[in-house]
Amino acid sequence: MIDQPPTLNPAAAPLDTLRPWLLDLFCQRAYREGDFVLSSGQRSSYYINGKQVTLHPLGAVAIARLLFALLPPDTEAVAGLTLGADPIVSAVSVISAYENRPIPALIIRKEAKGHGTRAYIEGPELPRAAKVVVLEDVVTTGQSALKAVKRLQDAGYAVDRAIALVDRNQGGAQLYREAGLQFQSLYTIEELQARYQTLERSTPEPRD
Repeated sequence: MIDQPPTLNPAAAPLDTLRPWLLDLFCQRAYREGDFVLSSGQRSSYYINGKQVTLHPLGAVAIARLLFALLPPDTEAVAGLTLGADPIVSAVSVISAYENRPIPALIIRKEAKGHGTRAYIEGPELPRAAKVVVLEDVVTTGQSALKAVKRLQDAGYAVDRAIALVDRNQGGAQLYREAGLQFQSLYTIEELQARYQTLERSTPEPRD
């Protein structure tokens, strides 16, 4: 078991300190090795449960500050497909208010709401052609974020960028480029796995 990252205040720590700290939190809480079936149907020798970090109070603040710093200055909203992106867009929106640059959050349903307005998109109404950035936790094939992009574009919003926490490098980035989107991630899977192995080697064996 990897030791927990040292305590720090993610609301005040410099971003260049926050990034490696958050990577360690992903290694400690979200990354597991074994035999897994992904939502895409693919089998994998590892799994990243991003919600172990995005729903962690310190993790949420660290994620929000790092993602907020990557948003273009003309960003008018952040959005993502439920459920994985819900805590991410909410946290970024809250941090944006503290940064004196309030940015609304939008949540994209997988299916239209079955009552009321029957909407696909939840959140404040924005002007037509408002510039929206799509956020995602872990990108594999890229289909989840692309579905969110299409819903937003169908609603009249301008979307040309997606940002993920971790890119598994299994086709998602290429799919986004082919769709005309700019894409970046906080971490690649290679970076995460390399750090995980380093932490594993440095963790003392438990004593009997």
